[in-house]
Formats: sequence, structure tokens, C-alpha cells
Amino acid sequence: MRAWQLARHGEPRAVLELVEVDPPEPGPDELRVDVRAAAIGMPDVFLCRGTYAFSPELPFTPGQEVCGDVSAVGADVAIAPGTRVMGVTRFPSGHGGFAQQALVGMSTAFTVPETMTDTDAAGFSIGWSTAWVALVRRAQLVAGEHLLVLGAAGGSGATAVQLGAALGAHVIAVVGDDAKADYCRALGASTVIDRRVEDVVDAVRASTDGHGADVVFDPVGGTPGEAAMRCLASEGRFLAVGFASGRWPQFEVRRLVGGNTSILGVYVGAYPGEAGEHDHERLMELFASGRIRTCVTDVASFDDLPEAVERVAHGQAIGKVVVVL
Repeated sequence: MRAWQLARHGEPRAVLELVEVDPPEPGPDELRVDVRAAAIGMPDVFLCRGTYAFSPELPFTPGQEVCGDVSAVGADVAIAPGTRVMGVTRFPSGHGGFAQQALVGMSTAFTVPETMTDTDAAGFSIGWSTAWVALVRRAQLVAGEHLLVLGAAGGSGATAVQLGAALGAHVIAVVGDDAKADYCRALGASTVIDRRVEDVVDAVRASTDGHGADVVFDPVGGTPGEAAMRCLASEGRFLAVGFASGRWPQFEVRRLVGGNTSILGVYVGAYPGEAGEHDHERLMELFASGRIRTCVTDVASFDDLPEAVERVAHGQAIGKVVVVL
């Protein structure tokens, strides 16, 4: 089969190589899928650079999210061959989704409804489950609260903007250009801050009449995350989601104590089994009702995958990028 593989680390376009490899064999609780579409996220960029926590040994195939048809199953897997599924790949073992065939864990595999396209399904699992775990399980966001979303036009931020709006929050989206601002308004953001021309802290205070943000959703980290901590209202919750900037934010405990604020880590993998199934079902209900919609805005061909990953790496993509086979 054809697969985009990493034999060394570096920038995506320089290190992704199209090779011929044997199809992977599914082990217990795994299934193999013939990939229809694969989504691209910042973790795939970090896998290319060798800076991701779950990076396998070289050489390997990256790609975390796929939609495909089941072609083989391992022991204890009840999904029938031929079933169209979405799910998270076994990328930590090197069998990611940037290939004609990939391995998916049974606990993350969900049947795709007929009304959902391959591209929408490929870009659904990680972004939406992360938003749900962050806003519903960890922050317990309620209607009427102010939600500040950093990197709001990215694959992760866009889901938080939509879900926050669906839950009745006042969503404040931070973006870096006019096109991204328009995109976030269309997703339901009530306030959009252009970080190029506005001070985020001052803008948040002004837009909330001095109250501040009750919840901060931060997939960016670094200096932007540290600044956003100063936006928190009393008893506010800061969600540490990711570090697209290249590092996690650093905080002073005395600032947390003085503001009665909290930092909450967000890790979807901590909710397997029934909890994960429950979250997925609620999200699919929201999707079916139209209260949330796809974040996929950019579809590329399999042969153009390195260039597509490069766009994500340099913040040139809006929403979710998906490649189709």
C-alpha cells in the first residue's frame, strides 16, 4: 500500500515521503480500515518535528483521525468488515492515517451515519470530543457565562466556539486575520478579537464590562496562554488543551490563589469506554440537529498531503483540513 512516512524529523514538506509498505495487521481490540479520508491536526505537525509526547520510533506513518471501511479485525472486535467508521488511529505504534490502510482502536471507532460525508467524519472525532471534555466535563460551562477561545479559527478552537455557542455561552474568539474573524462570527462567536491590532486582555475586559472570562479554552499555550490567564474572572477556569505555540504556558500559583481561579488539564484519553461513547452520542445528536456543523473547510488530495500539513503548521488553514484518497 502507499503511505506517507517519516524516516527523519523536520518540517512536514521536507520529511514526509511517499513509500510502499505492507498493510498493517490488526491486533486485539484493533481494526484495519481502508482509508477514505484523513484529517490533519497540529499533533501531526509535532509528529513530523519529533516534539509530540506520543511519537513512535522512526520510521512511521503519522495521521491521527480517519474515516474508512473496515477491512480486517483483531480479536474481540465486533464490528463487521465493510462497515464505514470514523476513529482515532494507532499512530503511537506507527500505523497512522496518512496511508491507504490504517489501524484504529476499537474504543475510538464509531459507525458513520449515512447522512455524514467521509470528510466530515474524518475531521470529527478528536476536535469535537476535546471540546466536549473541556467545556462540559472539565469546566462545566453553563449558559450565560463568558467563554474565551484562543486560536479560535483552528481545528480545535472552531469546535469550542461552536459548542460554547450551542451551550448558551457568550463566546469571545481570538483570531489573527480578517478571514478567520469572519469564520468565527459565522460559527457563533458573539465577540471577535483580532490579536494583531487589539490587546487581548483589555479587549476581553471591555467586552465583558470588566467581568472577565469565566472559562478560557487554550489550544495555543505559550505567551498567548499566559496573557489569557489575566483575563479570568473570579472563580474562572483555565482549560489547558494544547500548545500550538510550541510550549505549555507557565503560571504563578499566587495569581491562581488571588483570583480564586483554576487550571484544568484536558485529556480525552482519560474518558474511554462508556464515557467516551456517551460523549460521542451527545455530539452526534447535536450534529444531526444542526446545532453544530462540520469544521472541515479545506479538502486536499492524498498526493498533496505534505503541502496540506505545511499549511496547518504555519497557521494558514481555517477550520479543519482533510485529505481524501
